[in-house]
Amino acid sequence: MPDATPALLMYAAADVARVAGDHALRHFRSALAVETKGDGSPVTVADRGAEEAARGWLAARFPHDGILGEEFGTTRPDAARRWILDPIDGTKTFVRGVPLWGTLVACVAGDEVLAGAAYFPAVGEMVCAAPGEGCWWNGARARASDVASLGAATVLTTDPKFSHRPDRRDAWRALEDAALLSRSWADAYGYLLVATGRAEAMVDPIMGDWDSAPLLPILEEAGGTFTSWDGRRTAFGGDAVATNGALAEAVRRTLHGT
Repeated sequence: MPDATPALLMYAAADVARVAGDHALRHFRSALAVETKGDGSPVTVADRGAEEAARGWLAARFPHDGILGEEFGTTRPDAARRWILDPIDGTKTFVRGVPLWGTLVACVAGDEVLAGAAYFPAVGEMVCAAPGEGCWWNGARARASDVASLGAATVLTTDPKFSHRPDRRDAWRALEDAALLSRSWADAYGYLLVATGRAEAMVDPIMGDWDSAPLLPILEEAGGTFTSWDGRRTAFGGDAVATNGALAEAVRRTLHGT
């Protein structure tokens, strides 16, 4: 579908996220063997099966597009348009029986994200977006909060120990000290909470492309911001800071101690 509209790509991203997420859900809270990948992260048959389901769906409908998936790498790397898949974002959460894991899907052309979707099947939440098409949460328009004081904000992260980037641990502590509330167990669910007005900021010190690519249009179309830690508007920065619109500068100043 070379001339697919932004709306069609948004709905396609949501559909493929649902296919993969529902496949993973069938394994949730079951006895699974957990393997450790080369980067130290866990993987299960649920991750691999969910990505295979997503790849099959895309091959049938977008046969000329490329695919980058966390578990099976790159297909058709020279394609003008590609799909980026994270079949289970939050595998550590998944294997512990906590329902805040999700499936992430982005459609991109170069560094431009054409559409993104994040599906959380264990809690029944879907959010999807495309530039100019809005951000949609279970069929209703999603909007970030209008909280304008960091002292009234809820801030989130995945790992408060910042195990992968201990050099940024003090930055997180400064942010949570300035905020009203701080919470973890977040993974991609934290970005959903910001996009839907239930939290004001979510930060991660390290992100893969499959973690971050869907999130930029979701946050921006909801009225929020999504950048790298150094403030660049990018879906491929290797880390992430998401905020509502009102607190973008305050969050970044706090993280950088300025």
